[in-house]
Amino acid sequence: MYVKPKKELGQHFLKDLSIAQRIAELLSVHPGVDGVPYKRILEIGPGTGVLTQFLLQNDQFETYVIEIDRESVDYLKVHFPALEGKILGADFLNIRPDLLPTKKPDSVEPFAIIGNFPYNISTQILFKALEMRERVPEIVGMFQREVAQRVASGPGNKDYGILSVLLQAWYDIKYEFTVDPIVFNPPPKVFSGVISLRRNSTTDLGCDERKFTQVVKAGFSQRRKTLRNALKPLSPPEVALASPFMDKRAEQLSVAEFVELTSLMSERANE
Repeated sequence: MYVKPKKELGQHFLKDLSIAQRIAELLSVHPGVDGVPYKRILEIGPGTGVLTQFLLQNDQFETYVIEIDRESVDYLKVHFPALEGKILGADFLNIRPDLLPTKKPDSVEPFAIIGNFPYNISTQILFKALEMRERVPEIVGMFQREVAQRVASGPGNKDYGILSVLLQAWYDIKYEFTVDPIVFNPPPKVFSGVISLRRNSTTDLGCDERKFTQVVKAGFSQRRKTLRNALKPLSPPEVALASPFMDKRAEQLSVAEFVELTSLMSERANE
């Protein structure tokens, strides 16, 4: 049975088994904020199961997969009987939370996410996982290299941006290694990068989360300008305007400094 990579789904099937094994071995069964190691993982877009085969070898957890491609689902059912009852033929971005890996319909059991993610939806996958951060203590994934670098970059780096700050507020992130296009079928036109994200100890940012996101996005919307100018549309109060942060550019602020700035932006005169 042959599965043809589909351009509209952003499919580039990994051929190198050593790289697939290396990715699988990055899972650490990170305990998350509750200190309890997860017992289930969800592979997004397994394709023909090159990574899946190595995940199934680890008896520390149960492996589930989610695949939107019907042809790939049929292939997995034939070649991986161990996945019986654990193949979700659906779109991860639109799946109901109660259908994700769990033993009980109303459960909020944690699970890790792993995969060679389609480039065209990889950023959306991260934002979806961020929404479920209390259930997702660990993420290991392959992305377009530029996206991977952006997610893992720290303050002062030209790659540091909105995605970096919003994810690093909740996860410790590490750029693991780069992957050459030649190990894929078909080869993509860009290099890939593998990163790992492990949930940090933060349970509360200490500021309004919606405002935090608003400030971060506005700050980077005109990243060449100082925050004094970039944040003008948000009508900063006097206490924020007096902050030395306002004379810096967004890429110069750490997550903690963005949290502090958000608190200042939330204050109003005479309150």
